[in-house]
Amino acid sequence: MVIGYSILLAVAAFLLGACPFSLWIGKWLLERDIRGYGDGNPGAYNVFRAGGRKSGVLALFADIGKGVPFVYLACYVLLLPMLVVMGVGLAAILGHAYSPFLGFRGGKALAVTGGVLLTLPQHEMVLSAIIFLLLAFLFVEGDAWRVMFGVTASLIYLVVTKGMALEPLFMSCVLVIIVVKHFKELRTTTPAFGGVVGGFLRARRARV
Repeated sequence: MVIGYSILLAVAAFLLGACPFSLWIGKWLLERDIRGYGDGNPGAYNVFRAGGRKSGVLALFADIGKGVPFVYLACYVLLLPMLVVMGVGLAAILGHAYSPFLGFRGGKALAVTGGVLLTLPQHEMVLSAIIFLLLAFLFVEGDAWRVMFGVTASLIYLVVTKGMALEPLFMSCVLVIIVVKHFKELRTTTPAFGGVVGGFLRARRARV
């Protein structure tokens, strides 16, 4: 029974994650293909770039929401083993990253990852990710490197605090997906420290 539920939920989570809600919202509400904006990613960020603030918020919540229902069902309703629950979460993330509806060229999976982390009962994962991403935004330049710093630092924190547990294993899998989806940007840019704090200091020195 557990195996059957596990397979069914993983497939359902993958298919829901694969639904390109941001792309559909862009076409329905903005009458634009959001892949023609920014980095060409079919995600909520490019809905904002296409000129729709309200549509962008809707797309963001839709992408986050893709990581919630089947993880919640597996964890809190069916009470499946945590390894299975995390597997369902990874299926949702992979669905967004490699959507069969888009020729397996999905988005960068950040929003849906956030939805999965918010739903999992191990709240230290989402809290550490948020804290380190905020720090990265303050001190690191480049979106891809900010994401890398945040996820990697969260993984290190989980390894130190949890040891060889499911939480670091899950975050390691997330990191692999993030690296693959950001590989082009990471390859063409170099990490630089500065961010908001660096910009503020440079502006202050310029005034002096």
